Amino acid sequence: MNACRWLSSTLVFAVAGLLALVAGCDNAGSSGSGGGASGDALVVGFSQIGAESDWRKANTESIQSEAKKRGIDLRFSDAQQKQENQIKSIRSFIAQGVDVISFSPVVETGWEPVLREAKAAEIPVVLSDRAVEVSDDSLYVTFIGSDFVEEGRRAARWLADATGNKAVIAELVGTPGSAPAIDRKTGFEEVIAEHADMNIVWSQSGNFTRTEGKEAFQAFLKSPQAQEVTALFAHNDDMALGAIQAIKEAGKKPGEDILVVSIDAVKQAFIAMTNGELNCTVECNPMIGEQLFDLIEKVAAGEDVPKRVAVEEGVFTQEDAAELLESRAY
Repeated sequence: MNACRWLSSTLVFAVAGLLALVAGCDNAGSSGSGGGASGDALVVGFSQIGAESDWRKANTESIQSEAKKRGIDLRFSDAQQKQENQIKSIRSFIAQGVDVISFSPVVETGWEPVLREAKAAEIPVVLSDRAVEVSDDSLYVTFIGSDFVEEGRRAARWLADATGNKAVIAELVGTPGSAPAIDRKTGFEEVIAEHADMNIVWSQSGNFTRTEGKEAFQAFLKSPQAQEVTALFAHNDDMALGAIQAIKEAGKKPGEDILVVSIDAVKQAFIAMTNGELNCTVECNPMIGEQLFDLIEKVAAGEDVPKRVAVEEGVFTQEDAAELLESRAY
């Protein structure tokens, strides 16, 4: 009888131990922050330029909300428009061993050393919104963003049509050295070069901010040269909105005395168009969270992705503004 009891107890403990071992193995397979095991959250390090405009804020919201929706562990960093801050963040992501690194670069150059560090750590990099200039394009897997050159062309084509190919143009440039500033200027100048009576007579950076756009254009309007200007091309809506304030304070009518064309198509630009103060805005769509994480998930899974993914965009004028204003999400 004692032997039977002993055998029964032994079997119970053996079965309990086996069940505990199986449960322990299951828990080990689903733990950790990496994306290697089934059920793990994908860990993505993302470095954002900053919050310099309504466009950028909408872009950040799109990325953060989509990551949350998908259950992605997003390690987010705001660089406050400083490249050195982004480089520090990327190195931190490498040290954390994230699955994928993504960032919107402040400027085009100066990334090669840190991207080589990411490659050595076997962490794939996905560029968002802005491109980089590197000697080896294998340092990043893919780039999703707008065609900035085409945006510049679209702005110039609208202005050419609106003025009969004749305009004396002032230009508010974005952050010096940044991809959108370089490319939008290139595209705009490419088109106006086809028209002898369309010329840029003044060009200065407003650093993509409303405050600096206003300050730069305020100073320009005090110069004798400003009396000749018939049009303003701003590299983004925020600088255009700042310049519109400066034009009004100088006693002129924006949209009439000086035609204003800009890029981004944020809601505030549509309000300015309904007020007759902004004439045209070329869309640069910030709502790329869904497309971005589609790419990131494929990259993390080792799937092939295109080297360049474009975002669909349009061109809007005062005629479109009232109808579309309420539908603008940013």
